[in-house]
Amino acid sequence: MLARSWLRTSVIAGAASLLVAGCATRGALQKAMTEQRTALGAERTERVAADSATQQDIAGLRNDQQSLRTELQSLRNDLQSLKTEFGAKIAVLETGIQFAMPVNFAFDQAFVRDQDRAALARFAQVAQRYYQGSLITVEGFADPAGGTQYNLELSRRRAEAVKSYIVAQGTPAQLVKTVGYGKTRLVVPGASRDDRGAESNRRVVFVVESKGQVSVPVALLDQQEKR
Repeated sequence: MLARSWLRTSVIAGAASLLVAGCATRGALQKAMTEQRTALGAERTERVAADSATQQDIAGLRNDQQSLRTELQSLRNDLQSLKTEFGAKIAVLETGIQFAMPVNFAFDQAFVRDQDRAALARFAQVAQRYYQGSLITVEGFADPAGGTQYNLELSRRRAEAVKSYIVAQGTPAQLVKTVGYGKTRLVVPGASRDDRGAESNRRVVFVVESKGQVSVPVALLDQQEKR
């Protein structure tokens, strides 16, 4: 009887040990599974957040591209307006964009004529919208009548008169410089005073450094002369 009782007690103890061990194992497995689920959930959350951020970045890029296309189309329209409405000639230079506006002067005069004010105002609008922060150089010219030094000074005064006008239109004065070239770079060689074509020699030309908000693509100027 004693032996049988001991055996029964041993079997029960062993079974209890196995049961406890089994419970501990299940607990460890459940804990590991819970931790794995938590990790997978965190990873899923991070992936969803990353995908959302990527989608937002893509949407932002698309909006930027659309804005750029809209701005370029607007620029194209304004450049075309300068050409068709005012007869401007636009060319690409190494340092920027040249605008040869049909702004001319009477013989031996350096004031802006009434008929040229609209063209200058439109140029000022384009420059302020698309070339903010860019340096604008106003180049003045004269016809070949008169001495070299006199014509240099006359051409400078013409450039200064034009600068004053576009500054009055809102162009920052510190971004506009002037230079006089006198009777050099004549449009119609030899034409002066009342000669045919002489007025074309008494002109101003704008050079805008290409550092504005929107650069002029060469494709927009493919029908213009390039210096």
